Amino acid sequence: HVLLKSISRRGVPVWGTCAGLIMLARNIVPDYPKTMGLMDLDLTRNAFGRQVDSFEADLHVAVLGKRPFHGVFIRSPIIRQTRNGVQALASLEDGRVVAARQERMLATAFHPELTDDARFHEYFLSMVAS
Repeated sequence: HVLLKSISRRGVPVWGTCAGLIMLARNIVPDYPKTMGLMDLDLTRNAFGRQVDSFEADLHVAVLGKRPFHGVFIRSPIIRQTRNGVQALASLEDGRVVAARQERMLATAFHPELTDDARFHEYFLSMVAS
């Protein structure tokens, strides 16, 4: 993870999903594993409970357009707080943040790769291309 931290600090785009979000976060509860601390946000691991508590939800993601994005949440973390330029991209209906961007870093608490909807992947590729 030292290499990933180094290239991210040089401006190479990075995207963390679920456990990847955990690794990018500055502060997590519980406070393990040791994270890279790259994104200025706090989160709670396994915020929704055990594997059997996994769920799916349609999300409004303005950067992806008007059509909802179907999020697949598997033992997902939740972003509790964002700071210093972290932009919340998507929230659940209760307001809890589940996707964020800070500069050239993208983080999702859900698994876009488990859907047929490529819009998050396209959004990340646009970050790479810019």
